Amino acid sequence: METFESLVRTEFAPKNTFLNTASSGLLPARTVAALQEAALMRAEGRPLTPLFADMEAARASYARLAGVPVERVAAGASVAAHSGVIAASLPAGAEVLTAEDDFTSVLNPFHVRGDLKVRAVPLERIAESVRPGTALVAVSGAQSADGRIADLPALREAAREHGARTYVDFSQGAGWLPMDADAYDYTACVSYKWLLGPHGAAFLVVPEDFGGLTPVLAGWVAGERPWDSCYGPVTELAHSARRFDLTPALFTYAGLRRSLELLEELGVDAVRAHDLALADRFREGLASLGHEPVPAPGSAIVSVPGLGARQPGLSEAGIEVSDRAGNLRASFHLYNTPADVDRLLDALSG
Repeated sequence: METFESLVRTEFAPKNTFLNTASSGLLPARTVAALQEAALMRAEGRPLTPLFADMEAARASYARLAGVPVERVAAGASVAAHSGVIAASLPAGAEVLTAEDDFTSVLNPFHVRGDLKVRAVPLERIAESVRPGTALVAVSGAQSADGRIADLPALREAAREHGARTYVDFSQGAGWLPMDADAYDYTACVSYKWLLGPHGAAFLVVPEDFGGLTPVLAGWVAGERPWDSCYGPVTELAHSARRFDLTPALFTYAGLRRSLELLEELGVDAVRAHDLALADRFREGLASLGHEPVPAPGSAIVSVPGLGARQPGLSEAGIEVSDRAGNLRASFHLYNTPADVDRLLDALSG
C-alpha cells in the first residue's frame, strides 16, 4: 500500500531545493506523461476528443476539492478574466471593497471599469470595513506576497449582514488550504501553483443562479450544445456554469486532470499537515537566526522582511525562493522535506 511519502517520491524528482510553489508548482510525473501524450495526439493527427473529456474530468475533480456541484464550476484561462466577468456585472457607482496590495488579477478588472468605487483597506480590517452600500468584497484567501490568510468566516458574516456579495481568489490556497466555495458568491483559482498543473487554466465557481453574472466572454464552448454553437450567435447558453467557459487550452487540462487526481489521492488534509509542519519548522529556524517573518499563522507561505536580496545567490546555490518587495518568500508543498527547510536555513545563516 502506498503511503503519502512513497506516492510523492514516485511523482516528483526535483533537481534542486524548490521552495517556490507560490510562483508555480512542480509537475507530477503522471502530468508530464499526459502532456506528452496530448502533444503526440496533435502531432500524429489523432482525434482530440479525449482531451475534451480530460477537461470535464478536471472540472469534476476541482468541484470535489471546492466542495460544490460540478454544474457550478466554469473553466477558463486566468483569474483576471474571471474577475473581469464579475466586474462587468456591477452597476456604475458600485462599491468594491478590497485588501491593500492584494494580487493584481483580483483587483485590476474593477479599477479599469473607471466607474466603480474601489476601496482598499488592510487585510486585517477587511471584515470590519464592510458597510451599507458595499456591493462586493474581493480578496485572496491567502495573500500572494506574504501568505497572510484572510479571516474568511468573519468576512462572510459581515458581507451577509450588509447585503454584499463575496469574491475569493483561492489561487494561493487551493491544494493545501481547505476550500468551502459554497460559502461565497464567487471563487476563482489558477491551475499552476498549489494544484500542480500546467499554466493556462483557471476555475470560477458561481452560485446556482449565476449570481447576476453575464457571460460577456462567451464563445462557442459556452453553448448548451457547443458543437452546434460554432457559427452565428449562441442561441442557447449552457444551463450550468459552462456558460462562463472560455475556449480551453486542451493540453493544459490533459495534464491538470492528472495533477488533481493526485491531490485527491493524497487528500488536502494530509497535504495541509505536511506543508504547515515544514513552514513552522522554517519559522522556528528563522527565530534562532534572529529573523522575524511576516506574521501569517497557519500558512504554507513564509515571507521574511529584508532578505529578498538573497534570492539570486540562493538560486545560484540551487535553492529556489522568491523576492517579493524586498522580502524573501518561501513556500512549502507536498514534495518538500525537512532537509529542504534545513538547507535554506543553513544558507541564510552564512
